[in-house]
Amino acid sequence: MWRCCLRTPEQVLWGSGRGGHYYGGPAFAFAAGAVDDLAVALLEPTEAWLPALPAEYTRRNIATSTLGAARRLTRPAFVKPPTDKSFPAAVYADGSRLPDESGLSPETPVQISDVVSWVAEFRLFVLDGEVRTGSQYATFGRLDAAPLEGHHHRDAALEFAGRFFADCAHTLPSAAVVDIGLLATPENGATEEWAVVEANMAWFSTCYASDPDRALDVVLRSAGPRAQVAERDRPFRRERGL
Repeated sequence: MWRCCLRTPEQVLWGSGRGGHYYGGPAFAFAAGAVDDLAVALLEPTEAWLPALPAEYTRRNIATSTLGAARRLTRPAFVKPPTDKSFPAAVYADGSRLPDESGLSPETPVQISDVVSWVAEFRLFVLDGEVRTGSQYATFGRLDAAPLEGHHHRDAALEFAGRFFADCAHTLPSAAVVDIGLLATPENGATEEWAVVEANMAWFSTCYASDPDRALDVVLRSAGPRAQVAERDRPFRRERGL
């Protein structure tokens, strides 16, 4: 079980005083000063990470753009914030259907990708390029949590993850959450193939049916004392809120 001190509905803090750990949203971390109070460094993938991956691992077109440009789309597309949850990540029929979030600038970064069908999606908690635990979290876009251990896709998922992290672990912080999935691609003459869905900060990710103790190892590294951040993780430190 995760042991923590729950101070408000918006935050969970480990430890007391400076040099602790954090689990919760970025808005509270910065607006309420939790990050500075604890002297915590929050690690996360870069906003350009997913579009920069080799096509063999994404299997779809993904572009970095702005919210203003996305609002001018005249076709269906999957639109999401690169890392934050500032508006719902979803398939939008066109740009006019994007939420009217008055607090967001037209220059807010977004990712725009092809509309695809995921047969099954899995969340992996990764530490130093190794999958520590994982869970299925959706099938055909619907919430459907199940442990990776014992799952009929376990071996195939880990085989794909092994190849991916062997090539790309260096592009991520040492502690991160990576979602992968089984992509339906009938147009390519194949029934389905594995691809990366996205990467997330472990300190703001649901573990679904993953082993919570193994997931916690990743969370603690992803949001721990600033003084203990390794040199290789410094480029992945988050410096701002929403």
